[in-house]
Amino acid sequence: MKKLLAVVAAVAAFSAHAESLTVAATPVPHAEILNFVKPALAKQGVELKVKEFTDYIQPNVQVAEKRLDANFFQHQPYLDEFNKAKGTQLVSVTGVHIEPLGVYSTKIKKLDELSSGATVVIPNDATNGGRALLLLDKAGVIKLKDNKNILSTVKDVAENPKSLKFRELEAATIPRVLTQVDAALINTNYALEAKLNPEKDALAIEGSDSPYVNILVARPDNKDADAMKKLAAALHSPEVKQFINEKYKGAVVPAF
Repeated sequence: MKKLLAVVAAVAAFSAHAESLTVAATPVPHAEILNFVKPALAKQGVELKVKEFTDYIQPNVQVAEKRLDANFFQHQPYLDEFNKAKGTQLVSVTGVHIEPLGVYSTKIKKLDELSSGATVVIPNDATNGGRALLLLDKAGVIKLKDNKNILSTVKDVAENPKSLKFRELEAATIPRVLTQVDAALINTNYALEAKLNPEKDALAIEGSDSPYVNILVARPDNKDADAMKKLAAALHSPEVKQFINEKYKGAVVPAF
C-alpha cells in the first residue's frame, strides 16, 4: 500500500510540474514530425499538443493572440511578410527542414510541352507566389526583371514567350484544381497530402540549396521558454533527421 501511495504521489508531482506546449501545424509533414518527437519530449516532462490546420493564416493569428504557444508550417520569408502585413511580432525559434516547391501537371510530362496560352496556377501569398515565379524563371519558362527578388509578382515577368496565363490561388487549394489547369506550383506539404510524389511527379523542383527553410515560430515572450528550447532541441535530433530522410525520401530535406 505504501509503495502504491508513493507511485501515486510521484505521478502527481510529475503532473504538477509537467510543462505543456500547444503547437499549430499543417498535417504533412509538420504535424507528423511533431508527433514523432512527442515521446521524447514526454520523457523530459513536456506534454506536446499538436493542433492541425490546413491554411497559412490562422496558425500565425492564434499564436499572436496567445491562443496557441507556437506553430510549425512556414518559412522565414513568409513570416517576414506576414508580420509586416498584420503588424505581428512573431519570431523564429529554429529552422528544421526544407520543402522544395515543385511544378506539377496532369496534362504534360515536360515543361517545354506547355502550349501557348496555357494556364499556370501559383500561390497567392506574396512569398510563395514569388518563389513560384523564381522557379519558373530558373526552369527557363519565363524571365523575371530580377530573378533574385523573392517577392516578384506576375507584374515582374519581363519575358513570357508562351503567353502563359497565371492564376493565383490560396496554396492549400491548388492541388484541388490540378486537373483543371495546365500546370500548378504546389508546396511540398500540400503535394504530399494530395498523394503526389515530388521526386517522381514534379516537372521541376527546387534544389536543396533553397533558402526557404521551414521554421518553428513563437512569440518574443515565450521563444526562450524551457519547454520551447526542449522542443527545438528535439526537432534537431539525429532521430528526427533519420525520420525525415526515411519517411519523405527527398521530398522533405533536413536543414540541420
